[in-house]
Amino acid sequence: MELERARMLELILDSLPYPVVFVDTGHVIRYLNRAARYHYYCERGYDDLVGKSLFACHGEQSRQKIEQMVEKLKDHAGEMLVKVNARNQRLYLNPVRDEKGQLVGYFERFEMNLQL
Repeated sequence: MELERARMLELILDSLPYPVVFVDTGHVIRYLNRAARYHYYCERGYDDLVGKSLFACHGEQSRQKIEQMVEKLKDHAGEMLVKVNARNQRLYLNPVRDEKGQLVGYFERFEMNLQL
């Protein structure tokens, strides 16, 4: 059975145990994997976030920090650590670039903080 590329990528992202949220350069949420949908919809009580501003689920202090980090991503920075959350997960911001190296968006990536 051959899967179309978009479906295959969706299944790969859904297999990750941590939330992945892709946001475009206008800070609009374009994709949430299964773990992110569970986290934001079931645990945090948000409605459908796809197509809405990332800042719908972040306060003003987070907004300023994210906007500053995205400016660094636009200037060709790589993955950046945002914080360690209450669940002891590290939250990163990762750039997504086109074939010319231009920033087209970014994604939040979580992982367990195994450092002592």
